[in-house]
Amino acid sequence: PDHTPAKQPGKPQDKPADAPRPGADSTAAAITAGNDKSVTKKPEPTRVVFDGIRERLTFVPLGFDSGEPIISPDGKTLVFLAATGNQRNLYSYTLDELSATPPSAHQLTSTATPKGHYQFTPDSKQLYYLDGGHVISLPLDTHTPKPIHVTADLEIDFDADKTAAFEQGWAVLNKRFYDPEFHGQNWRHLHDVYEPYVAGSRTPDEMRRVINLMIGELNSSHSGINAAPRSQNPSSPSPPSPFSPAVTPVGRLGLRFTRELYEAGQGLVIREIIPLGPASLEGTIKVGETLVSVDGTAVGPQTNLDSLLEDKVDRRVVLEIGAAGHPAQKREAIVRPVSLSTEKGLLYRSWVEANRAYVERISGGKLGYVHLADMSSQSLTQLYIDLDVQNQTKKGVVIDVRDNNGGFVNEYALDVFTRKNYLIMTPRGGSPSPARPFLGQRALGLPTVLVTNQGSLSDAEDFTEGYRSLKLGKVVGEPTAGWIIYTGGQSLIDGSVIRV
Repeated sequence: PDHTPAKQPGKPQDKPADAPRPGADSTAAAITAGNDKSVTKKPEPTRVVFDGIRERLTFVPLGFDSGEPIISPDGKTLVFLAATGNQRNLYSYTLDELSATPPSAHQLTSTATPKGHYQFTPDSKQLYYLDGGHVISLPLDTHTPKPIHVTADLEIDFDADKTAAFEQGWAVLNKRFYDPEFHGQNWRHLHDVYEPYVAGSRTPDEMRRVINLMIGELNSSHSGINAAPRSQNPSSPSPPSPFSPAVTPVGRLGLRFTRELYEAGQGLVIREIIPLGPASLEGTIKVGETLVSVDGTAVGPQTNLDSLLEDKVDRRVVLEIGAAGHPAQKREAIVRPVSLSTEKGLLYRSWVEANRAYVERISGGKLGYVHLADMSSQSLTQLYIDLDVQNQTKKGVVIDVRDNNGGFVNEYALDVFTRKNYLIMTPRGGSPSPARPFLGQRALGLPTVLVTNQGSLSDAEDFTEGYRSLKLGKVVGEPTAGWIIYTGGQSLIDGSVIRV
């Protein structure tokens, strides 16, 4: 052991020891070197004292529904994922007890693309993460993201890849399928039956079809295997599969046409204008008029309208419109097409508003209406919006879960209808209102009725059973499928996702 006094600044030091000879014992060399610098000790493991830990815990007031937290190596910064505005982004929160400013959450990213695999540099000054598949560097002092350009060639041996994916997928279900008896099937035997067909598959889609046939032998809902999901953000698409061509987005005009008149040779006569769609926002296009041309290209019997709108999402497009009954009388209309998913969303909201208007009319204005499209966090947020507006002023509300294909938020949604108001608050000069919504708690407090159909699936059935068991109101409509089970996705080596 080294008993040499520590060096004192400003004082001459002892003559340094002779350097070790080449080939000398390494232990001796280390001891000799210890005369000049301290030997680094192995750090002691941290010991957590669990006794009385509840009294010493402190809640971190993030103010978000957050997850996947990591702490910087110096212990001063927390980074986590949180969802706001239907987007998940990265936020930071200082854990430095000596910080001069009060701690609060700071948004680090603001893009719609998925974030993941984030980690600190050893000095805790930078964060690296994946944003929509791109590597990003983010200095924590400036919060200015910088893309790291990475290129690489990937060669895939499909024969090896498909075999590995098949074996991995089979093993995942072998360990995690909810029924250890596999619904009476011999899971090992099914592996041996389908393995030759996987070996003979020529594309990833063929391979997945074979695996889906094998999984189908279990006769279990929610099950199957799919290709890796592609990004829905056109500004940052996922890299295309080497086995499938890139897809060009097709713009949608927010118009629906009369099929019978088109087949009779009278052109694309408009039968519906989707509310808030591109044509609706243009303001002059009317039902009964005819779409004559797109950006100067005439629309005829052999024209593929989709081909004229390829790569036109969110771009200026000039339409030529023929007057109702007089298509030769033309005028121009300028629109900005939307994506197919956006148009579907607009169609859905139009359907909801039509249902709401029907309930309003048939009840003489006494009943409100809400529809839950699925059991996602986005639909829960929409439920809050729908119940916060005009429904609070009604005498009762129709809750519609027809064609709701499930999710996970049934307990949150049920809370809205189980909470009862008991206190009325009246601000000076304001109108009386129940205390719960006045203070920001989601509660309806009105009589309700629930409508289902055969397309109300999974978590929508969980919601329905909870509604019935809690005696919240009457359930009307069609019997549902009995399709409730908790599932999740497991990624395989080739990027496919298998449901478990």
